[in-house]
This record gives sequence, C-alpha cells and structure tokens, in this order.
Amino acid sequence: MIFYVEDDQEIRNLILYTLHASGFKAMGFNDATALYDKISETKPELIMLDIMLPKEDGLSILRRLKEEGSTKTIPVILVTAKGSEYDKVTGLEMGADDYLVKPFGMMEMVARIKALLRRTKQEGHVMEKLVNGPIRIDENRHMAFVGGDVLRLTLKEYDLLRLFLSGTDRVYTRESLLEEVWGESFIGESRTVDVHIGTLRTKLGDAGSLIETVRGVGYKMVKAS
Repeated sequence: MIFYVEDDQEIRNLILYTLHASGFKAMGFNDATALYDKISETKPELIMLDIMLPKEDGLSILRRLKEEGSTKTIPVILVTAKGSEYDKVTGLEMGADDYLVKPFGMMEMVARIKALLRRTKQEGHVMEKLVNGPIRIDENRHMAFVGGDVLRLTLKEYDLLRLFLSGTDRVYTRESLLEEVWGESFIGESRTVDVHIGTLRTKLGDAGSLIETVRGVGYKMVKAS
C-alpha cells in the first residue's frame, strides 16, 4: 500500500489513477491529519509526501514520521516544487529516501517507486552504518561523512557512495551503475556515471582515491588500508 499526501485533488486523483494502473494499491490524503488517522490503522509500504501542504507542511510531517518508532522505517519520497533546493537538501538530511520535482512524468514516478521498494526489501528495513576507512554513511540519518566532516552530496552521489561501500573491491560496469543507481528505466549515456564519479571523488577529498577506475570496465572502491 502506498500513501500519497497532496492537497490538490486533481493531481492526487491523477497520481492515484497511475499507481492503480501500475498494479499498486494506493490511498490519497489531503492533509497531515487524514494521514495520521489512517497510518494509526494501516502501515504503508511507502509514503509520497508533497511539501507544500496546508496546516502542517511536508517537512514537518517527515520529521514526525522519522521520530516515531512505528513509522521511522517507512520509505518516503518527497514531492517538491521546481527550484526548491533548500527543501530537497533539508528533506534528505531529515531522512527522506528520494524526491520528485514537479512537474514530473508518470513513468519516472513509477520507476522511482519500484526502485525504492526494491532497495527497501533488499535491506529488509535494516538501517546500517557503512564504513570504509575515513568514509562513513549513517543510513538512519541519510548522511555521509569523511573523517568528521559531513558531505554535501546529491541524491545520486549518495546512492553511488552507498553502493560502493556496500561492496568494496567489487567492480561495477558503467551499465550496472546506471541500472542500480539511476533505475532500469533510465535512458542516458554512460558519461553520466563518469561525471558523477568525478564530482563524488572531488567531494571525498583525499579519500576519493579509494574509488578506482578499472580501465575498459568501470569502477570499484578498494578497501582502505
């Protein structure tokens, strides 16, 4: 079951129609009160949460969900307005798992949901701390660190780093990285991977050398000595 919180009825109806047509069970709510009433009865697999809501906004709802023991492990996709970079960064730091920027395509939305549900099932809802030398990811807070410094990563940089940390010394082809991080429906060039690896290495500083290029194949993260 997917819960979608959106105060615009036309948008809410369109999203629910698409989710039902894609084989998902879904329910819509126009505000926080309606969500809380239902979530006390039924725990969803995933929540889509619009940020701009009346009475209590999406970030406030997200904070409350992540503070409650019964709801803190439910994956959340934030729905943000175009250009609201602060909301996206804040939401991810508060524990959101992904975000969609309005206006978004229905195929993209379904692909993001499937990828997040697949990842959640693989993790078995177990949050862990992934570490390799000075690099660390705290899954509970959806934050990455190098040494004692917080890394300001984009969503894809974070997902790449998490993938590398979960499989040190494993070689990933560019194609496998595109599939695992961007999703199987992503249409683009492998150059996208190279650009993101480059920016991730830069943000990691000296620790960026742990991500090695395997010529003719792809990339791997070596274990820190």
